[in-house]
Amino acid sequence: MTGTAEKAAGTAVVIGAGVGGLATAMRLAHAGLDVTVLDRATAPGGKMRAVESAAGPVDAGPTVLTMRHVFDRLFSDVGLALSDYATLIPERILARHYWPDGSTLDLFADAEESAAAVRAFAGRGGEAEFRAFSAEAARLFETFDAPMMQAGAPSVAGLSARMATRPGLIPALAPLSTLARRLARRFSDPRLRQLFGRYATYVGGSPYEAPAVLSLIWHAEASGVWRVDGGMHALAQGLARAAEWLGVRFRMNAEVARIEATGGRVQAIALADGTRLPCDLAVFNGDPRALATGLLGESVQHSVAAAGTEPRSLSANVWAFAARYSGPELAHHTVFFGADPVREFAPIAEGALPEDPTLYICAQDRGAGAAPPGVERFEIIMNAPPLPGGQPEDTELCRTRTFQTLARHGVRFSPEPRPAAALTTPAGFNALFPASHGSLYGRSPHGLMAAFQRPVARTRVTGLYLAGGGAHPGAGVPMATLSGQHAAAAILKDRASTSTFRRTATRGGISTGSATMAAAPSRSSPS
Repeated sequence: MTGTAEKAAGTAVVIGAGVGGLATAMRLAHAGLDVTVLDRATAPGGKMRAVESAAGPVDAGPTVLTMRHVFDRLFSDVGLALSDYATLIPERILARHYWPDGSTLDLFADAEESAAAVRAFAGRGGEAEFRAFSAEAARLFETFDAPMMQAGAPSVAGLSARMATRPGLIPALAPLSTLARRLARRFSDPRLRQLFGRYATYVGGSPYEAPAVLSLIWHAEASGVWRVDGGMHALAQGLARAAEWLGVRFRMNAEVARIEATGGRVQAIALADGTRLPCDLAVFNGDPRALATGLLGESVQHSVAAAGTEPRSLSANVWAFAARYSGPELAHHTVFFGADPVREFAPIAEGALPEDPTLYICAQDRGAGAAPPGVERFEIIMNAPPLPGGQPEDTELCRTRTFQTLARHGVRFSPEPRPAAALTTPAGFNALFPASHGSLYGRSPHGLMAAFQRPVARTRVTGLYLAGGGAHPGAGVPMATLSGQHAAAAILKDRASTSTFRRTATRGGISTGSATMAAAPSRSSPS
C-alpha cells in the first residue's frame, strides 16, 4: 500500500512483531479487521530473537516460558491449537542452582520434589520456610491475577477491594518493604534469600528496591516451565504463522518514520522509504518511551505519560554462541550465583557492571529428553544497568568478568566466545529497540505504585494503542502476550458501537526482500 491507497474498513497497523504485537494481530484478524504488521527486522520475534551460530540459530532473548495457559487461551480464542504451531516440552527441573561454596539446589515442577530438595539443602527448618513461602506466593498470585494481570486497566480501588476479602494477605504484601527485606524475614539460609531475590530481575528490578509482592513470581515458575522445541524464537515463528493463517500481512525490513495523527486521531503510518499506510488504528508494540521522546513524531509524543516510561528497568549483557562445554552438569536453565548479592546490585545501581555477578546459562540443546550434541548452543545473561550508565561500556571487562566468574565454578567453553561476535550489550539493545536506553523491561518495577504507572493499552491519542512488555501487565513473555489480549479487547470495545466487521477473504503473508519465516539470524524489531 503506497501513496494515496484507500483505507479498508477496520484497517489496523501493528508496529512491531514482538509477542505482544503478534498476539494483538491474531486477535484483531480473527475479529475481522484488515491487519498489517510492520517490523524493521528481517523476521518476526522482537526480543524473542535468535542469532546464527556454528550449531544453528541460538536464542538471544527470553529463555524461560511459564504460564502456558496464556498461550493455549490465545490460540483457542482464535480457533486454533497451540500444538499445531509450536511444540512445548514440560521440564521436570525448573532450574539448577550453584553457589561458590560448592552447594547446589535443583527446584522441580513437582512441589514435593522441590520441598525434599530444599530439606536436603537447608535442613528441615529450610524446608518449612520454603513451604510457607510457596504457599504465600500462591495466595498472592491468585489474589493479584484478576484485578491486576487480567484487568485491562488495573486500579488501586480494584486491588483494595480484592485485598479487603483477604486481610490475612496484607502482611505478605508487605507494602512498605522491599523483596530483599521480606525474604530476610522469610528465610534463615542466605542462599535461599539470594535465590528467590533473583526473581526481581525477571521484571528488570533489584531485590533491594523492588516491592515485596514480586515474590509471587515464584508461583508462576513453580507452576511449570516449558522448553520450546527449536528454541524460544520458534514460538515467535509459530505465532507469526498462525497470524498469517488468520489473514495478517507482514512487512519486514519496514522502518517506521512516524505515526501521523490529526486532531488527536491516528490517520496513517509513514515509513522511512516514503510509503504511507492510511489506517483506522495503530498498535505500537515497542518501548513506550519511543513515543514519549518524540521518536515516532510530535503528533503522538503526548500519547504516553512520562511517568509510564521512567525510571528505566535493568538491562543485560547477553552472550549467544555455540561451543563445547565442560564443567558442572547443566540443566536447560542453570544459575551460577555470586558470593555476595550486594556486590552484584550495588554497582548496577551506580551504572556499573556487577563486581560479583550472578550468571544465568540457558543450555538450549539440553533439557527433558534431550541429549546434547558435542557443540551446543548457549545463552549467558549478566544483569547490567540501562543507558546512560555511570561508566562507559567495556566489553573486554564484561568478557573477563563473565568467563572468569564461570571458571571459578569449573565452567569452560571451547572456544570461548568473543564480544564482537556473540555479545549484545545495553548499547546494542538500545540500537535494536530504539529509545529504550537498553532497558529490557520498560519502566522500572521499583516502588509500590510502579505497576499502576505502567501505561495501559489505550493512549491519549484516539486510535493508538500499546502492546508489549513496556505496557501493562508488564515484562515477560506471558505478560507481553496478555498485553495483546488487553489491546485487542480495548480496540474492539472502542469500535463496537460504530463498526461491523467481516472476516477477511484472503490469507495474509510475509513481504520482505529475502527473509522467510524460517529460523534465521535477525536484528530485533521495535517491539
